Amino acid sequence: MATLKSLRLRINSVKSTRKITQAMKMVAAAKLRRAQTQAEAARPYAERMERMLASLGASVAGSPDAPKLLVGTGADKVHLLVVVTAERGLCGGFNTNVGRFTRTTVRALEAEGKTVKIITVGRKGAVYLKREFGSRFVGEYSFANKKRIGFEDASEVTSRISEMLEAGEFDVCTLIYNRFKNVISQTPVGQQLIPAPMPEATGDSGMLYEFEPTEEEILARILPQNLAIQLYRALLENQAGFYGSQMTAMDNATRNAGEMINKLTLNYNRTRQANITKELIEIISGAEAV
Repeated sequence: MATLKSLRLRINSVKSTRKITQAMKMVAAAKLRRAQTQAEAARPYAERMERMLASLGASVAGSPDAPKLLVGTGADKVHLLVVVTAERGLCGGFNTNVGRFTRTTVRALEAEGKTVKIITVGRKGAVYLKREFGSRFVGEYSFANKKRIGFEDASEVTSRISEMLEAGEFDVCTLIYNRFKNVISQTPVGQQLIPAPMPEATGDSGMLYEFEPTEEEILARILPQNLAIQLYRALLENQAGFYGSQMTAMDNATRNAGEMINKLTLNYNRTRQANITKELIEIISGAEAV
């Protein structure tokens, strides 16, 4: 049976842990509002840009002069996966879910005879995936030392992707990240970046575009920018999802700590009562013996 001293130490330890988890929950909740606003504000522009380029890709498909960033290399042998995760843990299954989604994707592609390469954005993704797919890694990016992720950070990663495409190092590029739905729901998704996915039968299909000054000049600027926009949007979604998941995880941890404190306190009181009863019995037995 645990001693009173050990029970008191455990109760104090759990109370300290509860204070920490409660503080982390409040910090995550405070940061979530801003992160959610940024993620939701970035969606319409990024989605419209994606649809426009997909429609444009359908209109120039088959053209020998079509940019690789738009239509790809024409092959489907080497796949580049850009995996976005958080820099820190203590957020439930947020990072693990992306890792599992990536692992399933890699295995499915390799089962089809494809070659897979991986770039991770976020320290936790690199730690999780390197154990099994370390030989597929071609790049790692971490922004743990930055207070706020900016568009220039996304541009840094997409510059590397563009260089790899020009060097013929991959044929298809897919972005994997957690899409933020609400505080308790973040869903791993795979978004194909290169080539631009062909549009469904909507009003945008086959749309004609007029270019000014020239098609080449505009595409040379807008295609790399679109890559950065899509990745930046994923980073914002990932950040909002992280704070939402962390807030939920810390809320659960705080409640679990409270339940543990109640159980330990009950055990402490029972042990203390048992000790008092034992001492009384010893005193009474001694008095009767005298």
